[in-house]
Amino acid sequence: MENINDLMPLSNDWNTERLMQLKNLFPDLFTNEGKLNIEELKKVVDPASVSETERYEFRWFGKSAAKRNAYTPSNATLMYDEQRSANPTESENIIIEGENLEALKLLSDSYREQVKCIYIDPPYNTGSDLIYNDDFSQDRKAYWEDAGITENGIKIDTNIEIDGRYHSNWLNMMYSRLLIARTLLKDDGAIFISIDDNEVHHLKKLCDEVFGEDNYINTVSIKAKPSAGASGGGEDKRLKKNTEYLMIYVKNRDIEALDLDKAYDEVKLTDHIQYMRDEKKSWKYTRVLKEFGSKELTTTVKDGDGNDIKIFTHKGFIMKSISELVEEENISEEEVYKKYFTTVFRDTNAQSSIRGRVMNAIGKEDGLFSIEYVPRSGRNKGQLTTVYYKGTNKDQIAWLKDIAVENGTDITIRAKTGTLWLDFNWNNVSKEGDISFPNGKKPIAFIQRMLELSTNAENEDLILDFFGGSGSTGHSVLDLNNRDNGNRKFILVQLPETTENEPDLVKAGYKKISDVTIDRNKKVVEKLIQEKKSKQPDLFDNGHKDDVLKGLGFKVFKLVKSNFPRVEWAPDVEKTDEENIALLKKYIADKEAQLVTAFNRDELLTEILLKNGFQLNYKADKQEQFKKNEILLANDGIKETLICLDILINADTVEYFKTHTDKKFICLERALDTTKKYNLKHYLGDLFNAF
Repeated sequence: MENINDLMPLSNDWNTERLMQLKNLFPDLFTNEGKLNIEELKKVVDPASVSETERYEFRWFGKSAAKRNAYTPSNATLMYDEQRSANPTESENIIIEGENLEALKLLSDSYREQVKCIYIDPPYNTGSDLIYNDDFSQDRKAYWEDAGITENGIKIDTNIEIDGRYHSNWLNMMYSRLLIARTLLKDDGAIFISIDDNEVHHLKKLCDEVFGEDNYINTVSIKAKPSAGASGGGEDKRLKKNTEYLMIYVKNRDIEALDLDKAYDEVKLTDHIQYMRDEKKSWKYTRVLKEFGSKELTTTVKDGDGNDIKIFTHKGFIMKSISELVEEENISEEEVYKKYFTTVFRDTNAQSSIRGRVMNAIGKEDGLFSIEYVPRSGRNKGQLTTVYYKGTNKDQIAWLKDIAVENGTDITIRAKTGTLWLDFNWNNVSKEGDISFPNGKKPIAFIQRMLELSTNAENEDLILDFFGGSGSTGHSVLDLNNRDNGNRKFILVQLPETTENEPDLVKAGYKKISDVTIDRNKKVVEKLIQEKKSKQPDLFDNGHKDDVLKGLGFKVFKLVKSNFPRVEWAPDVEKTDEENIALLKKYIADKEAQLVTAFNRDELLTEILLKNGFQLNYKADKQEQFKKNEILLANDGIKETLICLDILINADTVEYFKTHTDKKFICLERALDTTKKYNLKHYLGDLFNAF
């Protein structure tokens, strides 16, 4: 029923109008939440009345709580979902379905300083974006019921601009996650964050605080839509949006984390030449040094450090233009470039101290000259290097091969890119991965550029994306490994967010966004496996299938409630203290009995090992020397422990550890009486742990 006061006509709200007028005149007097800052107003009215110590800092509502939340331990766990996994025995890739802050907390011990590259594409806070509300504690039923029982998945909060804490909500969501993400990065790790102009300024300040201002690398502008087709709200008052941004930070700038030479724009040579002609621009690489001739040492001069620069004069050299060679050899321009690729050149008026020394030594003599010296800086630092000069002005020769690559069929131009990336095809993104994903899908070539900058094919570098979305990052890793025979691994995390507002996804049968994440990467794995089978059928037939399929797959884990009993009990106010204590004891006993009779050993094993710092790709093998208990040796390649989940530890098992005091051992606390627990603690010390 409507409140009658809401239906009554009201006179003009002069207070609101005056505040709006004041905000239009002096926006600096208002907080990010749109509230008048009385202290700032005092500074205007009577500056002498305000006494404060000012300092530069970035503050917002809820910041302290977000930081506390980041470092509050999770009492959830991860459960392996074999049915939804793909080729799991051949891969260490992982997809986690669940709330990403809780998942990051669970990974923070096992994967601390293990991640080489993080890429995330978080909600952009465009005025209607979904924001994680971070209320996923185990005593709140909504998340766990929606995530585990309902068909459609969970709903999360929207963040609309009329919300007084609009920016604060987004910052709180990002702050807690980035704090944990930093602990996962290796010292030579890097993080890449996609963002648009709604929060790019706040994200920069946030990342400066989390990662350190000194570790900021660049903010890259990305052309994400063609200008003619760009869209966005308020285009009657603003220019059309066709760019996004990529913010790049490293964990430690003193350690080389990025190979920036791998960031380049690439275009076919013939296409580039035609473009230059169409634009009436000068294409300079139009000559060939067909013969170098013989060289004679002319003189030796010194560089700025007193080291030798040998200068040679070339006799009998032959230079031809591209057009001359086309006519003389009766071949196409493209064929000339391929035939003489290594000696096509242009001359440059390079201003350098080395060139000045060459000019002073030789004077105005015409011809072809070369020098041999060891540079003290630049890409050839410390290496014997040859540089060529020509003509009376000693113009330096620049080779086409230094900016292009010849792959046997085509020549492509490679130019080191800057902070403007224009070369990604966004028109076909919807087709990638055979998944139609309406919002935020990124081209795999775009993500692969980040992977090439920050990871190495030979290393088993780990890539993390905790806003998994359609699964583009996993697809990018699988595809890049397939192309360069790499060994990269990935972890994706995606909330089981409902698809009910995405008709295309609902029509395709997806009930949760995490279903899309998993299914897309499953399709990629299946496609790559079929390609390898068709290219290498003999290997499959001769027992080498595992070698071919290595890395092609992933394991799925779900965020679930802890296997251990929790107290969800409140005293009855109508009963006495003694009665309530008796009820509590019964409640705990019932919970323990339920655990003993109903727990899933594999799920409990994963939870205990994860909370002991083991990575999710552990192996657990039964140890035959134990006859009275089933004891496993768990190993993840870094750590190992003996573990027993029996509800009673036999005396023979305890006796074993009397003489094997270097072994780590984990068991259930309820499986021990006081004497056995004391003895194990006495024999093993800190190597013993009971849950």
